[in-house]
Amino acid sequence: MAKKTARTAVAKKLRVTLVRSTIGFNETQAKTVEGMGLRRIRHTVELPDTPATRGMIHKVRHLVEVQE
Repeated sequence: MAKKTARTAVAKKLRVTLVRSTIGFNETQAKTVEGMGLRRIRHTVELPDTPATRGMIHKVRHLVEVQE
């Protein structure tokens, strides 16, 4: 039997920083920011580069800054 080798794909990460307050915006946008793990202005988190994460970023793109 041939041995299978495990390939570990390096998942891309996105650094997302909250640059504006969620006060005055939709509650769903505040929940999206909270769901990404952002707690306060200038707080940065690393998230996996997935379609779901991209969709969340797109929804609150006016509140966050993204670095690849």
